[in-house]
Amino acid sequence: MNKKTDFNNKTILITGGAGFIGSNIAFYLQDQYPQSNLVIFDCFRSEETFSNGNLKSFGHYKNLIGFKGDIICGNINNKSDLALLNDYKFDYIFHQAAISDTRIYDQEIVVKTNVNSFYDILEIAKKHNSSVVYASSAATYGSMPSPQTIGKEHPENPYGFSKFLMDQIASRFSKSHPNISIVGLRFFNVYGSREFYKRKTASMIIQLGHQILSGQAPRLFKGSNNIKRDFINISDVIQANINACRPKKSGVYNIGTGSPRSFQDIADILQKNLGTDLGTEYFTNPYKGYQIHTQADIRSSVENLDFKPVISLEEGIKAYIPEIKNLHNQDLL
Repeated sequence: MNKKTDFNNKTILITGGAGFIGSNIAFYLQDQYPQSNLVIFDCFRSEETFSNGNLKSFGHYKNLIGFKGDIICGNINNKSDLALLNDYKFDYIFHQAAISDTRIYDQEIVVKTNVNSFYDILEIAKKHNSSVVYASSAATYGSMPSPQTIGKEHPENPYGFSKFLMDQIASRFSKSHPNISIVGLRFFNVYGSREFYKRKTASMIIQLGHQILSGQAPRLFKGSNNIKRDFINISDVIQANINACRPKKSGVYNIGTGSPRSFQDIADILQKNLGTDLGTEYFTNPYKGYQIHTQADIRSSVENLDFKPVISLEEGIKAYIPEIKNLHNQDLL
């Protein structure tokens, strides 16, 4: 088993720390390592939207209520904003800031935000000899058949392409700076606390939960019994990030459960926990190139990160129900 990292008296940067995964990492470290020095860098939400109507940024102050560390509002693309980090010497960097919407097709802004800024983050790591854990994505695999395996990538949207470029940059960086730990985590379908403000890009679990609470039958694509994804709870994702600070070796790793579940399973588990029997409404899938099946090959993650997902879909959804109920009909502002 990997020796646990002691983050007390360490200075830790979390980019995208007002977002879903970043804020969860921040609160985990604050709770478990109260002597740690936490710095969040996030551009926070503006009212700007992309051409598809989705927000350009999802960082939300409500995800950070109760956070006691430093918060810097800045854009990862802005050199003068990044210069605000010069007053710190970071021991660890969790790099979560990104355009993460898979249906943004403005290639320039996606690559500039996700790729160019990564070079800047690595310059900070080089300057301070910081360990780096960054968000990669299962989108790097596109529609490759399951199980999705490191080395068999075929990105099919700008987001997936940008993350694949980041993985290649990290690999080159690791070879030229072997003394610096750098780990990329390819998250599969993450769900759980603090995702609400992602709006339409939040998991189908909270979206279907709110449909059901509104008295509507959950709406699924036709054939949803056979559409399966690797859903992973945010608690397991946090542990992956923490373990990635002390890897057996630098590299990129899949973070999923290895046990895909169907969309129908999710609707049925939600209805069971919410005490409803509304049936299911089916409609034709409007998307081309849609992933029908994902399953993370996590063998190398188990071996090199001591990663062991422990929360089943049933347990994860049951624990999530109070927050789903609490957020129902709440304002997204």
